[in-house]
This record gives sequence, structure tokens and C-alpha cells, in this order.
Amino acid sequence: MGDQMLKGFKDFLMRGNVVDLAVAVVIGAAFALVVKSLLDGLINPLIAAIFGKPDLTGVGNFTINGANFSIGLVLTAVINFVIIAAAIYFIVVVPMNHLAERRKRGEEPEPEAPSEEVILLTEIRDLLSRTSGAPTQE
Repeated sequence: MGDQMLKGFKDFLMRGNVVDLAVAVVIGAAFALVVKSLLDGLINPLIAAIFGKPDLTGVGNFTINGANFSIGLVLTAVINFVIIAAAIYFIVVVPMNHLAERRKRGEEPEPEAPSEEVILLTEIRDLLSRTSGAPTQE
């Protein structure tokens, strides 16, 4: 029973979609680090220069009946989302769509021509089959 469960679990993990999902999570984490460094290194200092605040979280804060509201916090999340979505779109989606269009039009690269060794071996096979009277294999 235990061996079957482990085999089933291994089969589940080795399916293409699970491996693809794991790769997507790792790439997503890498994109998050890139976006964070982009925000910390470029956008937040720009906001600080414009609004006199260290980052967007300090912009548009107000309190009503003891409840704190932060428009800047929401804007930071929106900017993060837009940057990540743009990066994924232009780095992954556009090239994949272009590749899919090329395949639809039949512009796939042509298969390589057989090497000289393969051509020579094919000729030898054909010559041997003619002299022995056996049919050729194509």
C-alpha cells in the first residue's frame, strides 16, 4: 500500500504541469525581487523627490474616527502589479505568441539534412540489400 502511494505521488510530481508550476513559482519569486529592487532603487527615490516622502506609503494618509487609511499603500501594490504584469507580458507572452504564429505559418526551422555518415550508411544498406536480394527498409 505504501509503495503504491509513493509511486502515485512520484507520478503526480513528475507530470509536466506540476513541474511547470514549480518553475513558474521560482520565476515569479525572481520577478518579485527585481520589482522590489526597481521600486527601492528608482521609483521610491523619485517619489521622495516629488512628494517629499520616503516612498508611496506615506502619500495620501488620513485618519477617520481612529481608522488609518493609506492611498499610497494601495498605489504601491498597483505599481508592483503593473510592473510585474508588464515584465511577464513583454518577456514571456509576446515571444511565445510570436513563436506560435511562426509555427502556424509553417515557418518552423527545416530539419537538418542527414550527415554524410548517415547518407553513406544508407547507401551501404541499399547496396547490401540489392546484392542479397532482401527488400530495402525505408
